[in-house]
Amino acid sequence: MKTPPIVSPQEWEAARERLLVEEKRLTRARDALAAKRRRMPWVAVEKAYEFDGPEGKASLLDLFAGRRQLIVYRAFFEPAVFGWPDHACRGCSMVADHVGDLAHLHARDTTLVFASRAPQPEIERVKARMGWTMPWYTITDDFDADFDVDEWHGTNAFIRDGDRVFRTYFINARGDEALGNTWSYLDMTALGRQETWEDSPEGYPQTAPYEWWNWHDAYGDPEPAPEWLAQTRRGPRHQPD
Repeated sequence: MKTPPIVSPQEWEAARERLLVEEKRLTRARDALAAKRRRMPWVAVEKAYEFDGPEGKASLLDLFAGRRQLIVYRAFFEPAVFGWPDHACRGCSMVADHVGDLAHLHARDTTLVFASRAPQPEIERVKARMGWTMPWYTITDDFDADFDVDEWHGTNAFIRDGDRVFRTYFINARGDEALGNTWSYLDMTALGRQETWEDSPEGYPQTAPYEWWNWHDAYGDPEPAPEWLAQTRRGPRHQPD
């Protein structure tokens, strides 16, 4: 293996600072893209879809679990998929391995679920084997074909207004590589991270950054102490760079 140049700490820091300019440019470009996603038109979901879940039949609206937004990842786990019946597909399994604690998404009124064509007993078995805990439903109709995930994996975002459901965005192929943490999932939704620094349409829900963050087992506890809030507001890191 031919190595890059070996330099002094000062030269290395200068090279890192040059590259940091490009990294910040990329960060701002991602923020701008997410802002455009929040301005995407919505399309109404008019068809009634039915899933099998751990507690029986469920509609698409049921998958929201009472929250305002829903993200559905179509994972390939079914007969004829490599790994069946012991595993879901390798790529979809890597996606599942990267999903963080869902309490943080729930705090932003957003639900994440997986969906496959495997029966519920098989899904529950592979979840237990792999240590996955996300809700995982069985597709029973044309949901996968209607939302562009019948032949390839992909992630759809939805929002509801009362009982009306709308599709707001869709990511697949290599776009799924970036998903798995709270921020990347929220960035693909219609409402975004819902923080005040974001460029969002007027009237979108927003709260100050950092202040809604919590330990995943402490959401719903009393508000953070004033001294903690003051600490988060101190210094240049209050606003994302």
